[in-house]
Parts: sequence; structure tokens; C-alpha cells
Amino acid sequence: MKKVIVFIILFVNTLFSAQVEELSWPKGETFLTFLEKYKIPLSLYYELEKEDKELCSEIQAENTYFLYTEDSGELNQVLIPVSSDIQLHVYKDSKNNYKFQTLPIDYIENSQLVAIEINESISNDIYKATGDNTLAAIIQSLFKGSDANFRKMQKGDFIAIQYTQKSYLGKPFGMPEINSAMVEINKKPFYRFKYQKDDKYYDEKGVGFTQTFLFQVPLTYARISSHFTNKRYHPVLKRYRAHLGTDFAAPTGRNIYAAGDGRVEFVGTQGGYGKTIIINHQNGYKTLYAHQNAFSKDVRQGQMIKKGEHIGYVGSTGLSSGPHLHFGMYKNGSAIDPLTVLKKPKTDGLEAKERASFLANTQNIIKRFEKEISNENRTLPTKFERVNDRSEINAI
Repeated sequence: MKKVIVFIILFVNTLFSAQVEELSWPKGETFLTFLEKYKIPLSLYYELEKEDKELCSEIQAENTYFLYTEDSGELNQVLIPVSSDIQLHVYKDSKNNYKFQTLPIDYIENSQLVAIEINESISNDIYKATGDNTLAAIIQSLFKGSDANFRKMQKGDFIAIQYTQKSYLGKPFGMPEINSAMVEINKKPFYRFKYQKDDKYYDEKGVGFTQTFLFQVPLTYARISSHFTNKRYHPVLKRYRAHLGTDFAAPTGRNIYAAGDGRVEFVGTQGGYGKTIIINHQNGYKTLYAHQNAFSKDVRQGQMIKKGEHIGYVGSTGLSSGPHLHFGMYKNGSAIDPLTVLKKPKTDGLEAKERASFLANTQNIIKRFEKEISNENRTLPTKFERVNDRSEINAI
């Protein structure tokens, strides 16, 4: 799909002598103000279906998007990612009319295992090897609070990382995900291994080092009126659709509560989502509460808030067919299914059967780390040009 989309864009660019730009979405910009800027009829937005209008509210400030304009400055087409799997596409058709569609993002996922010898510092050496300025910060956060003192790291020590990085059009897409890591400090190794069932990191003995972060359902609801879908092809409409949250049907005025401890990042009106609150939590999580009728009088931007604290009331503001709470959840900037986190059981440690399998796997990875370190012709990681990446790093 990616090759087809890129080919079409390049073909159109050749015909119309279009300018191709990779830009950062400005703070305060909305989909409507973007249309106004390029003199695109606002009816393009107002005639969209409800789900597509909500997706237009998912555009994140400072995210990279791809703009194609003609020499006159007139917009030819634009690709705007709104999640890790879906993007908005506005384009001119053969009759010079602007059209809207949602397209899948056909990214490439690169899995790598690399060993890096320390010559200067953990930050400089990881960046020189990988071209990624976020990996070092994530690594250091994984070992925060442990006996691994990076200040005692010596020249000749090693760092070994097993990680995955998505890429799109030759650029990194989203944050790298570390699956395993080893840091050697004065020739003593320290390990972290991610256990996929609970998203926690453990050492080689199965001791956990990351907190289990629990969320609660933010209201008493009658039913779930719409489930999360990240990328779904509709066989009848013959198009891709997405719904980046869970809709809880409830009567107007019912109390909405914070799903977890955090800091209020946004209180106000947000496009098709109407009256919205966004809370920034630990571990890279954010939650979004949309279509509210009103906010609690005590809620303000920047304040710290506790799980279960009253923040607002169910409503139908914005683009809504009836009273409900649209509840969105994001991890490291990517929308995820809230129910996978809300229903996740608390895990304080590995059970006996899981522990045996986990420890056996960690020993295999340790052997791979050791083999890579001893190999003088070490694997060179794939480098991607990271442009305008200001993602908040919070991997603890």
C-alpha cells in the first residue's frame, strides 16, 4: 500500500510541479484552520461522517506531516498521521475538487540487536551508532533507582540493546520500543527484559523494576456504544475507518472521574470532541475525556489530580449523536485500546510457570548479547533521520 500511495503522489507531483515538504504540525492549528489557510472549502470537513470528524481532532501538535503544494502555493495533497496505523489524506481529484479519505500507514518495523562500546558517554555513543537521540534517555530511565550507576561507566564498557523501531518513508515513526537491554558498568552487567503480558521490565532473576500502573473506568455507564478500532477496512464502503477510543453511553450530567493520577494537560473545546479534558499520567500514558456537558469547577490546566477525582459531566458537545463519554488512551503518543489497560490485572511478580519460561528466554538473550559483544564485526544498526522529534520520553 505504501508503494502505491507514494507512486501516486510522485506521479501527481510530476504533472503539477508540486513542492514536497515534511513539516511539523503547528501548535494551535486545527484541521479547520488548516483548510482555511489553503483556501479549501470548509464543507469538506462539515460533510464528513462523525468518526472521520473525530479523527480530525486527533491531530497532535508537532507531529510530522507531508504537504504537497503547487508552485502557486495551492495545496495539491497532504498526508497527516493521526495514529500509528491511520492517516488523513486530503487531495485534488481529476476535476480539481478536494476530497478526503483515511489511509493505512504501511510502516516498516525494524527489529535490531546491537552492542555498542563506550568511548565517550552513553548518550554520544548510542547516538553515533544508531542516529537515535531517544534511546539513551529510555535506557537510563529503565535503570533508574537501581545499582547501575552510569557515572561509574568506563571506556571499554558495553551497552547491548534489543529493540524495535517503526519507520515510514525512511523516517523513524513513533518511539523505539526496547525489549531487552544490558549496560556494563566497570565490567559488571545489569539487565532489563520486557515481559509482554504486563509491559513491565524485569532483571535476569525475574525481579520487577517498573511499577504497575492501574487505571479505573472513569464513570458508571449503561453500555459501550462504540469500541476502539485502529485500522479497519469497511468491505461495503470500501474504505478504511478508525475510532481511537471507547464510547461509554450514559445519561447527560453523570459524573466523570479521572482514570488515574496525573497532571491536567488540557481543559477546553477540541474540534469534534467538544468539551474535552486531557490528563498526562506516568509511564507515558495520557487519557482523553470528550463530549462533556461541563467541567468540574475545580479542574484547571496544570493541576495535579488523583485517580477517582471528579473532573466533569457526561454530555453531547462537539460532534455527538447522543450523550456519552468518548474515552481515549495514549501511550507514548500513540492511541491504544483503553479496555486492554482498564481490564489488565495487577501483576506484582511472575508466577512459577511464567517465571521458568521467562528466565529461560532471558538466558538466550544474554548469550546473544555476549556473542554480539565479542564479535569484532558487530552488527551496524539501521539509521533513520529523526526530524523534529520532540516526543516526551517517560519509560518508567
